[in-house]
Amino acid sequence: MQFDFNYTYSKSIDITSSAARVGYSLVGYQNIGLLGSKLSNAFFPNRNRAVSDYDLTHQINANWIANLPFGRGQRFAGNANGFVNALIGGWQVSGLARWTTGLPVSVDNGPNWPTDWQYTGLAQMLVHPKTGRFKDPATGAVNLFADPATAQGEFTTPYPGGTGSRNVLRGDGYASWDMGLAKRWNLPKEGTTLQFRWEIFNVANLTRFNAQTIGATIPSLAESPVNFGTYGGLLTEPRVMQFALRFEF
Repeated sequence: MQFDFNYTYSKSIDITSSAARVGYSLVGYQNIGLLGSKLSNAFFPNRNRAVSDYDLTHQINANWIANLPFGRGQRFAGNANGFVNALIGGWQVSGLARWTTGLPVSVDNGPNWPTDWQYTGLAQMLVHPKTGRFKDPATGAVNLFADPATAQGEFTTPYPGGTGSRNVLRGDGYASWDMGLAKRWNLPKEGTTLQFRWEIFNVANLTRFNAQTIGATIPSLAESPVNFGTYGGLLTEPRVMQFALRFEF
């Protein structure tokens, strides 16, 4: 058996970021994380100092490969005949898992330009709202805020020259668990083998929401306070399986 496990505790601080998960867009006036948390006040860039868009406090990664102890020469059924060994011998199990704490997110200032007409900037947080994963029983929508209507009122437009509150909230982190099952047969012709693989991605069908897709703009022109903080996308993909048969010569 081979395995690797690592845990990282970290904190990354900067005045602007370019997180790969955010992507690149020039559409519309919103700039939460787009092009990497733009500097809305070029005269005082340090006012934008906060945790990076990709900051993760805790991160765990693990991977493993294990040969199952069945079949000829193994602990179980070590004297198996050729037919039985072809069925139970030579199996290998592998896996890959990752888990992180929440990723940072900000609230957009909406159609207000306190400093730079090119960039709308970020809203100023007055009180830290209660955050988490809250599901609306009526619509099934998942929200970052326990009370979206109240949370919207806990942010305001910065004064002229202000930059707002950058990355003061945390949405979901990332989680994944992939597994593989494989077996190899040695064929009669020398140097030829046949390999079977069964791979499952996101075994537990984990769901983690993308904080960059929340509706978080004040004052809201396109959304009602009820939708403030509603998630619109995922960091994870649904469970997928694939099978493969490989002939090597």
